[in-house]
Amino acid sequence: MFNHGGGLHLNIQKEFGLRIQQLRKATGKSQEKFALSIDMDRTYLASIEAGKRNPALQNIKKIADGLEISLSDLFRDL
Repeated sequence: MFNHGGGLHLNIQKEFGLRIQQLRKATGKSQEKFALSIDMDRTYLASIEAGKRNPALQNIKKIADGLEISLSDLFRDL
């Protein structure tokens, strides 16, 4: 469903960020250590996890690789 007000977009962005945060925490890595391991600024990763940033596909791939999961697993249940 398309939402002209942007609400649907923001919900999935927030859910995606929470998914990344959950998976990262399961690895036992802090934001800083995880961000360093995937060559990403910690504040950028924090804003993705908070649902405030809409990351580019190349950054989503870096996150999935850092979590050692497939892109499809990263997006599962969103």
